[in-house]
Amino acid sequence: MARRTYELIDVTEILEHWHAGRSQAEIAASLGVDRKTVRKYTAPAIAAGLTPGSAPVPEAQWVDLARQWFPELADTRLRQSSWPAIEPFHEFIRDLLGTVTISTVHQRLQDERGLTVSLSSLRRYVAANLPAESAAAAITVLGEDPPPGREGQVDYGQLGMWYDPLRGARRRVWAFVLVLAASRHMFVRPVLVMDQRAWSEAHVAAFEFFGGAPERIVPDNLKTGVSRPDLYDPKLNRAYAELAHHYRVLIDPARAGKPKDKPRVERPMPYVRDSFFRGREFTSLEQMQAEALRWSEQVAGRRASRPLGGAAPAAVFAATEADTLIPLPARPFELATWSRPKVGPDIHIKAGAALYSVPWRLVGRHVDARLTARELQVFTDGQLVKTHVRAAGRGKVTDWGDYPPERIAFHMRTPTWCRTRAAELGPATSAVIADLLEVNALFRLCAAQGVLRLADKYPAERVEAALRAGAGRR
Repeated sequence: MARRTYELIDVTEILEHWHAGRSQAEIAASLGVDRKTVRKYTAPAIAAGLTPGSAPVPEAQWVDLARQWFPELADTRLRQSSWPAIEPFHEFIRDLLGTVTISTVHQRLQDERGLTVSLSSLRRYVAANLPAESAAAAITVLGEDPPPGREGQVDYGQLGMWYDPLRGARRRVWAFVLVLAASRHMFVRPVLVMDQRAWSEAHVAAFEFFGGAPERIVPDNLKTGVSRPDLYDPKLNRAYAELAHHYRVLIDPARAGKPKDKPRVERPMPYVRDSFFRGREFTSLEQMQAEALRWSEQVAGRRASRPLGGAAPAAVFAATEADTLIPLPARPFELATWSRPKVGPDIHIKAGAALYSVPWRLVGRHVDARLTARELQVFTDGQLVKTHVRAAGRGKVTDWGDYPPERIAFHMRTPTWCRTRAAELGPATSAVIADLLEVNALFRLCAAQGVLRLADKYPAERVEAALRAGAGRR
C-alpha cells in the first residue's frame, strides 16, 4: 500500500507544481522525472480546462482528481493483469523464497506448474504481496574468512590491447590472477592465449611465487580447467586434474555466473588493469610477465589493504600464511596437454602440430592423447596403447609395426631384406636378386619382391631349380 500512496502523492505533486505556473523543465528537474512524464500527468488537467495560476486547488481535491484521471495508481490490480494467474501459487512461492532466488521460483513455476507470466511480473507480485519474504530473499549472507593457507581464488581478466613489436600488430591481453584469500597477496601473469598450457603454466608459476600451494583453489568454469561444471561433482579437465594431484590441492570451481563465490579475486581486477597495465609499454610478453611478477611483489604486495586494517598483503602473508601453504613437491610438474583425437584411415592421430601412428585396430575410434615436452602417450579405456618420442615441430612419426603386416610388406621388404632372403633360398635365387638390385634398386624392388614371393607358393627347391635353369638358357 505504501507504493500506491506514494504514486498518488507523486502525481499530485506534479499537478501542484504545474498549477503554480512552473514550466515542464523546472518540474522535471526539481522532482527527478522526465518531461514526458510531466506531460502525461498534466494532460488531463489541461483537457479539463484548468490553467496554471488560476484559483488555488486543495491538496485533497488534487488527490481525488488524480484518482479519477489515473485509477490504476489507486488500484494497482488494474495494472497487474497477470497477478490472478500467479495468485493460486502464492503458498508455493512463499515456501520456496526461503531457500532459492526469485529467478529459480520463476523457472520452477514454468517447468512444473505451466505458469507463463514474465519474471518481472512475478517480481512485482512478490514485492507487493510477500514483502517480508522478498526482503529476506535479497539478504546476502557473508561467508567467513578462510584461515591462512586454506583457499586461493583464480580468475582470468581482460587487461586490454597491446601492440606487439615482434609481430607488428595489436593483440589482446588477459591476466591470470591468483589471490590468497586470507592475506590478499596476489600473483598476476599476463597471457595472450587461454589454452591448457597457459592455464597450467600460470598455476605452476603462482605456486612458485608463493613458495607453496593453498589447500583449495576456487577457479572459474573455463573449459581449460573444468570440462563439466557441477555444484557437487564437477568434472575437471584431465591436465588440470593432473596438476591438482601433483600439488595435492582441491579444485572447487565457482558456480557459473556467481562472482560472489570468489570475491577476493573479482574485486582486484580493475586495480590490476589500472595500476599495472594501462598506460605502459612492453617490448615482449616475457618482459610483460617479468614486470607483472615485480609488480605483484613490490606494488600490489605492499599496498595498504583496507580489509587487512591497512596492512600490506605481502607482510601479512609472510607473517601468517607462508608457513601454512602445502610445500612444493621435490619433482617438478610436467606440463601435459590432453586431447581426444579420432584415428584416421591412415592410422595416425594429430597431437600438437604433428601426426603420430597408433595400432591399426583403433581406426575410426577416439583415443586420449597426452602430449608433454618429451613424449606422446595414447590411451584407450584408461590403458596405455602407444608411446612416441615427441616430434620436433610439424611432421609425422610412424611406427610401421602399427600397420597390418600385409599392407606394409612392400615397405618392410627392403633391398637388404631381399638379398638376405635370396641367400636363404639358394645361390641361383641370390644371383637373380643381386642382378635385379644392382642398378636402381628402389625402382626394381617390386620385381625382386615378386621373385621372392614365389617361395611363398612353391617349395624353395623348385624355385631354386627354375631360376637355375633360366640362368642356364641365358
